Amino acid sequence: MKKAKFTRSAEGYNLAAARYDEKEKYLNSFEQKKVLPLIGNVSGKKILDVGAGTGRLAVELAAFPEAKVAALDLSEKMLERLRRKNKQIECVVGDGENLPFASASFDIVVAAFFIVHLKEPKYFFAEAYRVLKDGGFLLVTNINQKDPPRVKTSTGDIIIESYYHRPEQVREELETLAFTIEKEIFVKEKEVWVNQIIKARK
Repeated sequence: MKKAKFTRSAEGYNLAAARYDEKEKYLNSFEQKKVLPLIGNVSGKKILDVGAGTGRLAVELAAFPEAKVAALDLSEKMLERLRRKNKQIECVVGDGENLPFASASFDIVVAAFFIVHLKEPKYFFAEAYRVLKDGGFLLVTNINQKDPPRVKTSTGDIIIESYYHRPEQVREELETLAFTIEKEIFVKEKEVWVNQIIKARK
């Protein structure tokens, strides 16, 4: 098998964007329909989806009445595909560790399949805390990925930079910032956790 090229997140997802939606069922399998019910009814809320990609969650959340959704991603190519799906979603190319938004400007921050690409999630958690209104919440997922998968692109297979985070470390870093853990769910396969899903209130 030909060796896959290692890439940083922005480059990798720009290359992967054209075929990314083919992976939707695979990505959903890590959540087993637990994420959207945890987020709940977002009618009239301001929501930030960090690492939004092509809008797997953002499009669903924007369907609620009067919901205002902003989607942030490092990859312009991923956001281009999201814009074609829903022109009402504000798409912003940016860094989750330095969010280009005012403090206390969102009711909800969502980050699915995002912190796996961060060496130190605490910097994103601090930014999420900053942009959340008092009483708002962060919904974050932490996939158990010690070996990053090969991703097929038109120019060959790539491996996108990713990191493994222990569940207790994620909890500790959120609580250090004064988040209150409201709910923690583990999606498992044969007793092995594959995804940690946390709802943390500011």
